Amino acid sequence: MTDKSFLDWPFLDDSHRRLAAELDDWCTAYVSDSHSDDVDGDCRALVRALGEAGWLRYCVPAAYGGVHEALDIRSLALIRETLARHSGLADFAFAMQGLGSGTISLFGTEAQKQAYLPEVAAGRKIAAFALTEPASGSDVASMETTATRTAGGFVVNGAKTYISNGGIADYYVLFARTGEAPGAKGVSAFIVDADTPGLTVTERIAVIAPHPLATLDFTDMALPQSALLGEAARGFAQAMATLDIFRTTVGAAALGFARRALDEATARAKTRRLGDGTLADNAVTQSKLAEMVLDVDTSALLIYRAGWLRDVRGTRNTREAALAKLHATDSAQAVIDKAVQMFGGLGVTVGTPVEALYREVRALRIYEGASEVQKIVIARQHLAEAAR
Repeated sequence: MTDKSFLDWPFLDDSHRRLAAELDDWCTAYVSDSHSDDVDGDCRALVRALGEAGWLRYCVPAAYGGVHEALDIRSLALIRETLARHSGLADFAFAMQGLGSGTISLFGTEAQKQAYLPEVAAGRKIAAFALTEPASGSDVASMETTATRTAGGFVVNGAKTYISNGGIADYYVLFARTGEAPGAKGVSAFIVDADTPGLTVTERIAVIAPHPLATLDFTDMALPQSALLGEAARGFAQAMATLDIFRTTVGAAALGFARRALDEATARAKTRRLGDGTLADNAVTQSKLAEMVLDVDTSALLIYRAGWLRDVRGTRNTREAALAKLHATDSAQAVIDKAVQMFGGLGVTVGTPVEALYREVRALRIYEGASEVQKIVIARQHLAEAAR
C-alpha cells in the first residue's frame, strides 16, 4: 500500500531504486515490528542481521568494506526510511552504526579506520556516539567532561548521558574538553573501547520507546595518544560535520514512521464502518488524510533534496538538512497523531502499530539537534545569505 512514487524523483538514481526495493523485500521477510522484553538482545541481533545481510556496508566508505566511495546520504536516508516503516528498533540499530562510526569515516587515521570500520560494516562491533552530558544537551560547547594531557596521552574525567547503545556498545566516539581554548574551540574527539578501565555504565535509562540508553562515567580513564580522533581541538567541528550527514537521515526515519501511520490510517478508513459507509466516505476523514499526504510528500522532498545537494553537488547542506529534520520530525508527529485519532480507543491500546509509532516518533524531535535548535540554524543561515 505504501506510496513508492517518490522513488522516480530526479533526486534519486537507479541504484537507490534497487536499494529501496531489495531492502523492503528483506524487511518483509526478516524484520518484525514486535520485540521481546530483552531490548539489548534484540538490538544486538538486529545489528548482526543487518551486517550479515550487507545493509551496514552503507555506513562506511568502500575502502573499508562499504558500498560507496564516500557516505551516500540518500542511501542512508532510504535505508532509515524503509527500516523505520517496518521497525523502530531496526532503524535505531542501523542508525547508530552509522552515527557511531561516521566521525571515524570522516576524520580517523588510516589505522583507526582499518581497526573499526570493517567491523562496523560486518555487524561485529556495535558503535556509539557519546556527546550529550547531564548539564549540556544541545549546548555542546558547554560540555564539562575533560581530557587532560599526560606524558603518554590523556586522562578523562566526567560523564555522558542519554547515550544510545550505552551498555551494549563495543566502543564509543567520545567528545571531551582538552582546553586549547574556551567554548567549542577546546573540544577533541576520541575512540574509547568499552572495556577501557575507568569507564563505567552507571545507569540504564528507560524511555517511552525502549532502546539501549545509558549514562556513562569516566573516572581517571587513561587513553593513549592513538585514541585521539582527528586533530586536537577540532572535536566540535567534527561532531557538527558528522551530524550534518546524519541529521538528514533522522528526518528520513520520521518519514518512515509517518508513511506507516498513513498506511495504517488509510486501511482503517477504508474498512471501519460509519453509518451506511466507511470512515473514508466522511469529509472530515478525507481532510485529515489529505493533510497527512501533504506532510509526507513535503518531508520526502526536503529530505532527498538535502541528500542530493551533498551527494551530487558536493556542497555543504547545513541549512537544507536542518529544514529536512525540522519539518519531517514535526510533521511526522502530526501525521501519527491524526492516525491515532482515527483509530479512536484502539489507537492508544498497547500493541497496535499506531500506538507504537506515537511513542517512537517523539524522541526524533529532540535528538541530534532539537527542533528549536534547527530553527536557530535555519535562521542564521538565512540571515547570513541575506547579508551577502
